[in-house]
Amino acid sequence: MHSSSAPADRSPVTILMADDDEDDRLLTAGALKRSRLINDVRFVVDGDDLMQYLRRTGVYAPGGQPAPRPGLILLDLNMPKKDGREALAEIKSDPALRGIPVVVLTTSKGEEDIARTYELGVNSFVSKPVSFEELAQVMQTLAGYWFELVELPEQGHARG
Repeated sequence: MHSSSAPADRSPVTILMADDDEDDRLLTAGALKRSRLINDVRFVVDGDDLMQYLRRTGVYAPGGQPAPRPGLILLDLNMPKKDGREALAEIKSDPALRGIPVVVLTTSKGEEDIARTYELGVNSFVSKPVSFEELAQVMQTLAGYWFELVELPEQGHARG
């Protein structure tokens, strides 16, 4: 029994994507929109921006830009300032943030990156597909898995 939309009893989930490549952000937003499972997608451009968003500091401090707690983080590894590996280590070592599922979505296919991110606590590692059609398929599968099959804690829990 697979449905093409999120169950009615679930509230919209925010996906937060950390990626410095504007084209990748636009393609991913389009692919997620096509999946029709996601209502709210937010973007940050590097690891520093990601951590400010999650900790609600800087431009995301109260009264600044809205920063709803994400139900899922899509994380690129190769970003300026603070890369995805450093941000992942911070997220998974912070009791207030470690419960947020993190999926690495990157062009890297290196065994070292795969092993290292799992050691740091990533929930899944996905290589970015080349075409939009493949990306749309991956987003549909990810969204279906994380928002239809997996039971996640309610958004209000595990806050620091």
